[in-house]
Amino acid sequence: MAVNDFVRRQVKGSGKTYSPNLNFEEVAEYAADRFEDGYFRQGYRDGVVIVEAAEDMNEHFVCPFVEIDETTKLRAGWISRQEGEKPYIQIRAINGTPLPVGKVEFILYRHDVLAENDEQSTEAEWELISVHALPEGVADLPMGPVTMMRNQLEFTGGTKACYSSKEWAEAVRFWQKYAALEPEEY
Repeated sequence: MAVNDFVRRQVKGSGKTYSPNLNFEEVAEYAADRFEDGYFRQGYRDGVVIVEAAEDMNEHFVCPFVEIDETTKLRAGWISRQEGEKPYIQIRAINGTPLPVGKVEFILYRHDVLAENDEQSTEAEWELISVHALPEGVADLPMGPVTMMRNQLEFTGGTKACYSSKEWAEAVRFWQKYAALEPEEY
Protein backbone atom coordinates (compact mmCIF):
# COMPACT_ATOMS: atom_id res chain seq x y z
CA MET A 1 0.00 0.00 0.00
CA ALA A 2 1.27 3.44 -0.91
CA VAL A 3 0.12 7.05 -0.82
CA ASN A 4 -0.97 8.56 -4.13
CA ASP A 5 -0.03 12.21 -4.63
CA PHE A 6 -3.72 13.08 -5.25
CA VAL A 7 -4.70 12.40 -1.61
CA ARG A 8 -1.96 14.72 -0.33
CA ARG A 9 -4.20 17.70 -1.13
CA GLN A 10 -6.45 16.65 1.79
CA VAL A 11 -4.96 18.90 4.46
CA LYS A 12 -6.33 21.50 6.86
CA GLY A 13 -7.54 24.50 4.88
CA SER A 14 -8.34 22.43 1.77
CA GLY A 15 -12.08 22.06 2.36
CA LYS A 16 -11.62 18.29 2.26
CA THR A 17 -11.50 15.53 4.87
CA TYR A 18 -8.20 15.65 6.73
CA SER A 19 -6.56 14.31 9.85
CA PRO A 20 -5.07 16.78 12.32
CA ASN A 21 -2.89 14.11 13.94
CA LEU A 22 -2.13 11.32 11.43
CA ASN A 23 0.19 11.60 8.44
CA PHE A 24 -0.67 10.08 5.07
CA GLU A 25 1.68 7.14 5.54
CA GLU A 26 0.01 6.25 8.85
CA VAL A 27 -3.41 6.48 7.21
CA ALA A 28 -2.31 4.28 4.29
CA GLU A 29 -0.83 1.70 6.68
CA TYR A 30 -4.09 1.61 8.65
CA ALA A 31 -6.13 1.30 5.43
CA ALA A 32 -3.88 -1.55 4.25
CA ASP A 33 -4.43 -3.45 7.51
CA ARG A 34 -8.22 -3.00 7.29
CA PHE A 35 -8.16 -4.03 3.62
CA GLU A 36 -6.19 -7.20 4.42
CA ASP A 37 -8.65 -7.98 7.24
CA GLY A 38 -11.57 -7.78 4.78
CA TYR A 39 -13.18 -4.51 5.85
CA PHE A 40 -13.86 -3.24 2.34
CA ARG A 41 -16.43 -3.23 -0.44
CA GLN A 42 -16.20 -2.90 -4.20
CA GLY A 43 -16.04 0.67 -5.48
CA TYR A 44 -17.56 2.03 -8.69
CA ARG A 45 -15.47 -0.31 -10.86
CA ASP A 46 -13.05 -3.22 -10.68
CA GLY A 47 -9.78 -2.06 -9.16
CA VAL A 48 -11.40 0.51 -6.85
CA VAL A 49 -12.24 -0.42 -3.26
CA ILE A 50 -13.70 1.44 -0.30
CA VAL A 51 -12.09 0.44 2.99
CA GLU A 52 -14.15 1.01 6.12
CA ALA A 53 -12.40 2.37 9.21
CA ALA A 54 -13.24 1.17 12.70
CA GLU A 55 -15.40 3.62 14.66
CA ASP A 56 -12.51 4.65 16.92
CA MET A 57 -10.81 6.25 13.89
CA ASN A 58 -13.59 8.88 13.59
CA GLU A 59 -11.88 11.07 16.19
CA HIS A 60 -8.79 11.34 13.96
CA PHE A 61 -10.58 13.02 11.04
CA VAL A 62 -12.48 16.23 10.34
CA CYS A 63 -15.69 16.11 8.28
CA PRO A 64 -15.83 19.08 5.88
CA PHE A 65 -19.61 19.02 5.32
CA VAL A 66 -22.52 21.13 6.50
CA GLU A 67 -26.19 20.36 5.91
CA ILE A 68 -27.71 22.97 3.62
CA ASP A 69 -30.76 24.85 4.90
CA GLU A 70 -32.38 28.26 4.39
CA THR A 71 -29.62 29.98 6.40
CA THR A 72 -26.73 28.47 4.42
CA LYS A 73 -24.82 30.90 2.25
CA LEU A 74 -23.22 29.33 -0.79
CA ARG A 75 -20.30 30.40 -2.97
CA ALA A 76 -19.61 29.21 -6.49
CA GLY A 77 -16.08 29.14 -7.81
CA TRP A 78 -14.45 28.19 -11.11
CA ILE A 79 -11.66 25.79 -10.15
CA SER A 80 -9.54 22.86 -11.33
CA ARG A 81 -8.74 19.94 -9.02
CA GLN A 82 -5.24 19.62 -10.40
CA GLU A 83 -3.11 20.91 -13.24
CA GLY A 84 -4.25 19.70 -16.67
CA GLU A 85 -7.91 19.23 -15.72
CA LYS A 86 -10.70 21.36 -17.13
CA PRO A 87 -12.15 23.76 -14.54
CA TYR A 88 -15.62 23.17 -13.12
CA ILE A 89 -18.13 25.04 -10.97
CA GLN A 90 -17.52 24.18 -7.31
CA ILE A 91 -20.19 25.02 -4.71
CA ARG A 92 -19.09 25.61 -1.10
CA ALA A 93 -20.93 26.71 2.03
CA ILE A 94 -19.48 29.88 3.54
CA ASN A 95 -21.21 29.51 6.90
CA GLY A 96 -22.13 26.69 9.23
CA THR A 97 -20.49 24.19 11.52
CA PRO A 98 -18.88 21.00 10.19
CA LEU A 99 -21.02 17.96 10.97
CA PRO A 100 -19.77 15.29 13.38
CA VAL A 101 -17.97 12.35 11.76
CA GLY A 102 -20.20 9.27 11.53
CA LYS A 103 -17.68 7.06 9.76
CA VAL A 104 -14.46 7.21 7.76
CA GLU A 105 -13.71 5.51 4.45
CA PHE A 106 -10.46 5.14 2.53
CA ILE A 107 -10.56 4.95 -1.26
CA LEU A 108 -7.93 2.68 -2.81
CA TYR A 109 -7.11 2.29 -6.49
CA ARG A 110 -5.20 -0.64 -7.93
CA HIS A 111 -2.04 0.15 -9.88
CA ASP A 112 -3.42 -0.90 -13.29
CA VAL A 113 -6.45 1.42 -12.90
CA LEU A 114 -4.22 4.39 -12.03
CA ALA A 115 -1.87 3.50 -14.88
CA GLU A 116 -4.71 3.86 -17.43
CA ASN A 117 -4.20 7.64 -17.18
CA ASP A 118 -0.63 7.61 -15.84
CA GLU A 119 -1.91 8.70 -12.40
CA GLN A 120 0.01 6.21 -10.27
CA SER A 121 2.49 7.75 -7.84
CA THR A 122 4.34 4.54 -7.01
CA GLU A 123 4.77 0.98 -8.22
CA ALA A 124 2.69 -0.40 -5.31
CA GLU A 125 -0.25 -2.68 -6.13
CA TRP A 126 -2.69 -0.36 -4.28
CA GLU A 127 -2.58 3.37 -3.59
CA LEU A 128 -4.64 5.50 -1.20
CA ILE A 129 -6.22 8.21 -3.35
CA SER A 130 -8.84 9.72 -1.03
CA VAL A 131 -10.17 9.78 2.54
CA HIS A 132 -13.83 10.51 3.26
CA ALA A 133 -15.22 11.48 6.67
CA LEU A 134 -18.98 11.02 6.32
CA PRO A 135 -21.42 12.98 8.47
CA GLU A 136 -23.31 11.13 11.20
CA GLY A 137 -26.37 9.43 9.75
CA VAL A 138 -24.97 9.18 6.21
CA ALA A 139 -24.47 5.55 5.18
CA ASP A 140 -22.83 6.14 1.80
CA LEU A 141 -21.10 9.15 0.29
CA PRO A 142 -22.04 9.38 -3.37
CA MET A 143 -19.33 10.52 -5.74
CA GLY A 144 -19.71 14.13 -6.78
CA PRO A 145 -21.62 14.56 -10.06
CA VAL A 146 -18.69 16.49 -11.59
CA THR A 147 -16.33 13.59 -10.81
CA MET A 148 -18.86 11.13 -12.24
CA MET A 149 -19.14 13.22 -15.40
CA ARG A 150 -15.35 13.41 -15.70
CA ASN A 151 -15.13 9.62 -15.33
CA GLN A 152 -17.99 8.69 -17.66
CA LEU A 153 -16.87 11.06 -20.41
CA GLU A 154 -13.24 9.98 -19.86
CA PHE A 155 -11.97 13.53 -19.38
CA THR A 156 -8.49 14.25 -18.08
CA GLY A 157 -8.42 13.35 -14.40
CA GLY A 158 -11.27 10.87 -14.80
CA THR A 159 -11.10 7.10 -14.52
CA LYS A 160 -13.26 5.26 -17.06
CA ALA A 161 -16.68 4.33 -15.64
CA CYS A 162 -20.36 4.12 -16.51
CA TYR A 163 -23.03 4.97 -13.94
CA SER A 164 -26.68 3.99 -13.71
CA SER A 165 -29.50 6.53 -13.67
CA LYS A 166 -30.03 5.70 -9.98
CA GLU A 167 -26.36 6.42 -9.15
CA TRP A 168 -26.61 9.79 -10.92
CA ALA A 169 -29.87 10.64 -9.13
CA GLU A 170 -28.51 9.63 -5.69
CA ALA A 171 -25.39 11.75 -6.24
CA VAL A 172 -27.39 14.82 -7.25
CA ARG A 173 -29.79 14.32 -4.31
CA PHE A 174 -26.96 14.09 -1.78
CA TRP A 175 -25.10 17.13 -3.12
CA GLN A 176 -28.34 19.16 -2.99
CA LYS A 177 -28.49 18.48 0.76
CA TYR A 178 -24.81 18.83 1.79
CA ALA A 179 -21.94 21.12 0.89
CA ALA A 180 -18.31 21.28 1.90
CA LEU A 181 -17.57 24.23 4.15
CA GLU A 182 -15.29 26.91 2.75
CA PRO A 183 -11.86 26.16 4.26
CA GLU A 184 -11.38 29.52 5.98
CA GLU A 185 -14.45 28.83 8.09
CA TYR A 186 -13.14 25.89 10.17
